[in-house]
Amino acid sequence: MPRPRRCRRVWFQPDVSFFRPVGRFRLEEVILTIDEFEAMRLKDLLDLEQEKAAKKMNISQPTFSRLIESARRKVADAIVNGRAIKIQGGDYKMVGRGRMGGFGLGPSGECVCPSCGYRMAHQRGVPCFQCKCPKCGTLMTRAR
Repeated sequence: MPRPRRCRRVWFQPDVSFFRPVGRFRLEEVILTIDEFEAMRLKDLLDLEQEKAAKKMNISQPTFSRLIESARRKVADAIVNGRAIKIQGGDYKMVGRGRMGGFGLGPSGECVCPSCGYRMAHQRGVPCFQCKCPKCGTLMTRAR
């Protein structure tokens, strides 16, 4: 009987979860799991060593190596063969966020527009990402 899989820790939820080649509408999809996405983010974007990235995800280095290899193969397949990439699923747990999905910064603080820098007081019970900037209409983010 195989060992049970360890739940992988993920620190970042992608805002965009679907990519497709321009001008193509009916095409096959490649499913990139959230944990594969996180492995690519840690290794390729943040340039962490595999051992550090594996520790951050709460998995072994050989498991991380297999995960990153699988992710890169899927992305290469999508680019070379003109397939769409859909980011979803996997065995993971979001960490580093509060109970409402934010960063647990509490009821006070400010919401800030990432485009124009406009700031407004945070309204309790309303996440900043649900508010639009009154100046430019961009979705707000929580000021840290």
